[in-house]
Amino acid sequence: MEVDAGNIVQRDALDASKTEIVLASEELLDKNGKNLDLVRFAFAPGNKKVLLNTNTKKVWRYDTRGDFWVYDFKTKKLQQIGADKPEASLMFAKFSPDASKVAYVSGHNIYVEDLATGNSKALTTDGTSRLINGTFDWVYEEEFDCRDGFRWAPDGKSIAYWQIDARNIKNYLMINNTDSLYPFTIPVEYPVVGEDPSACKIGVVDVATAKTEWMKVPGDAIQHYIPRMEWASNSQSIILQQLNRRQNVSKIILHDVKANSAKTIYTETEKAWVDAKAEAMGWNWIAGGNKFIWLSEKDGWRHIYSIDLNGKTELLTKDNFDAIALNLIDEKNGWIYFMASPDNATQQYLYKVSIKGGKSVRVTPAKQTGTHEYDISPNGKLAFHSFSNAKTFPQSDVVSLPAHKQLSAEEQPDYAKNYPVPDIEFFKVKNADGIEMDGWMVKPKNFDPSKKYPVVFYVYGEPAAQTVVDRFGTGFNRLYAGNMASDGYIYVSVEGRGAPAPKGREWRKSIYHRIGDINIRDQAMAAKEILKWNFVDSNRVAVWGWSGGGSSTLNLMMQYPEIYKTGISIAAVDNQLNYDNIYQERYMGLLPEDRHYFVNNSPLAHAKNLQGNLLLIHGTGDDNVHYNNAEQMINELIKHGKTFQMMSYPNRSHSINEGAGTSKHLALTFTKFLQENCPPGGR
Repeated sequence: MEVDAGNIVQRDALDASKTEIVLASEELLDKNGKNLDLVRFAFAPGNKKVLLNTNTKKVWRYDTRGDFWVYDFKTKKLQQIGADKPEASLMFAKFSPDASKVAYVSGHNIYVEDLATGNSKALTTDGTSRLINGTFDWVYEEEFDCRDGFRWAPDGKSIAYWQIDARNIKNYLMINNTDSLYPFTIPVEYPVVGEDPSACKIGVVDVATAKTEWMKVPGDAIQHYIPRMEWASNSQSIILQQLNRRQNVSKIILHDVKANSAKTIYTETEKAWVDAKAEAMGWNWIAGGNKFIWLSEKDGWRHIYSIDLNGKTELLTKDNFDAIALNLIDEKNGWIYFMASPDNATQQYLYKVSIKGGKSVRVTPAKQTGTHEYDISPNGKLAFHSFSNAKTFPQSDVVSLPAHKQLSAEEQPDYAKNYPVPDIEFFKVKNADGIEMDGWMVKPKNFDPSKKYPVVFYVYGEPAAQTVVDRFGTGFNRLYAGNMASDGYIYVSVEGRGAPAPKGREWRKSIYHRIGDINIRDQAMAAKEILKWNFVDSNRVAVWGWSGGGSSTLNLMMQYPEIYKTGISIAAVDNQLNYDNIYQERYMGLLPEDRHYFVNNSPLAHAKNLQGNLLLIHGTGDDNVHYNNAEQMINELIKHGKTFQMMSYPNRSHSINEGAGTSKHLALTFTKFLQENCPPGGR
């Protein structure tokens, strides 16, 4: 189902042209007779009611605030939820299991509303801007993907929720110099490296009495994180994941709510860090709620395990390759579907393994090389499937599983047929340290191997993302105003250790304590090999990146000035001590004992070595990588007499895309600096 022209429509999975209006827009009128601007919806169990989300507003990254309405198909009645609350202030509204109530967060308190009477009740009353019930502070949202912070019990009688106490977190003050005559500050609670995190508690509130009992979770509430929490298969226990401050010890705790007693059923200890990202972890129950499926890298690969409620663990994927992500647990038919790519870390395919464990089997046809995505139906029989590679526009179809037989295909738009896709080549390069790295290259049009061309390296280099992937969009540069290949540039990206590629635990976690070191050396040593190619001009070498890639750009320019002559660094972490504690401590350690890793590997420590042409770009309203990073780097460059160029974007966030003309101006600035300092064309 989807929203189409204000209606909720149901499409035939095998023929998208066949649609049925489930709820017409004319049924969705507010008290003034205006159509609701429907953004998303969620049906209650039994599909007799639907929860409608409208008038949404951003909270940091996503539009998680808004208004909510319930439509009852039996009575044909539309009612607003939380009508007495401020406009667009409700978050994460959801039905109780019997669909008689809706709970939501507003103003950092949790409320429940009875749909029959329209009466609402506050389940928490102590919420403030810094004492947060049912949702999260900035850093939990950014680094653990935590947003929705409460869970209905299966019996509907209680709700388990997070309380985040950010009252001791210091503010980073962003300054707005443009929107009023007198500048004003915008505070963001932001715990930097070495600062204590917010305290975190789990409460269970009785819906009838609004009384909360705080769960006695072992361990200090400040020096531990709880990134995951759900009810177990009954209403008697909750299950949660707890990480220590260093994030290298993960415990799964089963907590008896009535007895308020905790039992650790599984512990995993890492030399580096335990990955707790949402796409890698979660509770997928099997065996009637007596077991769940879990991913772990503890044996060197990201493997799939089953764990029972006594902590008994069984390895299910026994092959020597990574499970990239889970897709579906099809318990009825005895399969677990997951993504993997054993032979090429730039691609991904659908695999399956018996729910009892065994040899994994590829499901995706061998002829479709590239990157695949699947949305599998709950019964495991159908999947919406999309496929692309770096030279192929995305293609979508519906397939049957497990045979992967195509049942219908979506017609591609006309513009896809002649879309200007870069002529990209993938390659491998082994550097002087013996590290073999994946890379891609887009050569100039009308390439002449007898000429020498400038090379522009695109870099990221941190554990959050890959740049070398075989999917549509790779090889594009949206910041270049024009066509790099037509203008005579070689465009390249190579990917070293620390990137989250499916190459095993050691590849990914060798970067521990070494962001700004091992990833930078891998890049530079690969670049040295590439500069040996006859058609590359070693005097015209540029590098650019954004965020972590901006940091890598600076480190490459300053640690290897003999290689990189021109650099464009956007929204960079110039000093790792400035960044948030959850992310940076996960990969670099804790203060004071690990301080030298943060300091010695930050671009700031190497600013004195700058020789080439450098452009710094940063938004002054960046709530993620704060503008003080840029100003600290500016001071250090001034101190050492290093000239450079700087472009600041007033009040723009980390994405630097707000405001009229911003994206175009950024592209023009990028392109002009590159062309002036790393001239295009073969010679």
